[in-house]
Amino acid sequence: MSLAVLGGVLLLAGLAAVATGVLPVPDVLALVDRVGPILGFVAAMTVVTELCSEAGVFRWVAGRLRHWGRGRAWLLWLLVAGIAVASTVFLSLDTTAVLLTPVVVQVARQAGLPPLPFALITVWLANTASLLLPISNLTNLLAQRTLGGLAPWEFAAATAAPALAAVVVPLALAALIFRRDLRKPYASVPVHRLGAGSASAAAPDDPLLLGTGAVVLCLLLPALVSGLPVWLPSTAAALALAVVFAARRRVLTPMLVPWSLLLFSGGLFLVMAAAARLGLPALLTAVAGRGESAADLFRLAGTGAVAANVANNLPAYLALEPVAGSPDRLVALLIGVNAGPVITPWASLATLLWHDRLVKMNVLINWWGYAVLGLILAPLVVGLGVLALVPARG
Repeated sequence: MSLAVLGGVLLLAGLAAVATGVLPVPDVLALVDRVGPILGFVAAMTVVTELCSEAGVFRWVAGRLRHWGRGRAWLLWLLVAGIAVASTVFLSLDTTAVLLTPVVVQVARQAGLPPLPFALITVWLANTASLLLPISNLTNLLAQRTLGGLAPWEFAAATAAPALAAVVVPLALAALIFRRDLRKPYASVPVHRLGAGSASAAAPDDPLLLGTGAVVLCLLLPALVSGLPVWLPSTAAALALAVVFAARRRVLTPMLVPWSLLLFSGGLFLVMAAAARLGLPALLTAVAGRGESAADLFRLAGTGAVAANVANNLPAYLALEPVAGSPDRLVALLIGVNAGPVITPWASLATLLWHDRLVKMNVLINWWGYAVLGLILAPLVVGLGVLALVPARG
């Protein structure tokens, strides 16, 4: 079932809940007030990243990554991992899945290296590295609002220790699994020798668009962590890029806006609000508990990780948010639903987007193998993430 169809079904179900009185209209208006700016941010950032990709910003980065790797597969892999972390933290996990995946596959192929170590660390970090800032994950934006609108640096202070663990653990595990592939050398070709037709070519089609995209991103990133409502700078950036592209290249279409994702998210928010009215939080309390001890935090994070892999991380968060009850428990929940959904392909939208890009590039993924590795990674990254949280909260 496509994301748009599923979103339509969820929206109809949510509207039925409103029509029957299960979900009162005042609750709907409060929901719109809460999630409207978040969905606006998601739409604007998608436009920004798509136009920056069209401008060649990510191809420019990819062309230099291969050169900076200096013929060492492990160094190239670490550079890719660093870009994946930065992209996820500052541009969101879905951006990493959509835009970085084709880049890293092309870089690996140009270097004559197997794409899997590069593709897998990209999707792992797209999920696990999404703990640090509110903009890194839609669940974080929701949690930020629940926590009283913490400034980005305050949110980062609360999540820094588990966020670090959630980056180090997948890096260590992937390095162990692919240690033989990462020992291989490759031919390092200077950037200016890369072919113009390459997906990571250094020379852009339009230097003005490349420069504009780079400048907009450089200005946008600090604005996103400045404490302003994130939809404001992201919308301004999208409009600025749209104006330049309108004059230079005809790529502006309504399809730049992620309608399917917005429909899915809107319908899901309505359905989960209705489920909350029907007593879902009380049922989940029996599973996730209410305590503040280390064992209780492990219990809540584990419940979040399991729920994310069974359903999806967004509904898992929405269902469990009412039983979090405190800042520490909310961070523990984020550890579970952000870093834990690495087992099933549907556990996060980023994973589905990542797989879609791989299919288009003829990179085959064995989902059974992916699940087995995820079953190793998920307990480690969630467990050590909560372990890092316990002393940090004191």
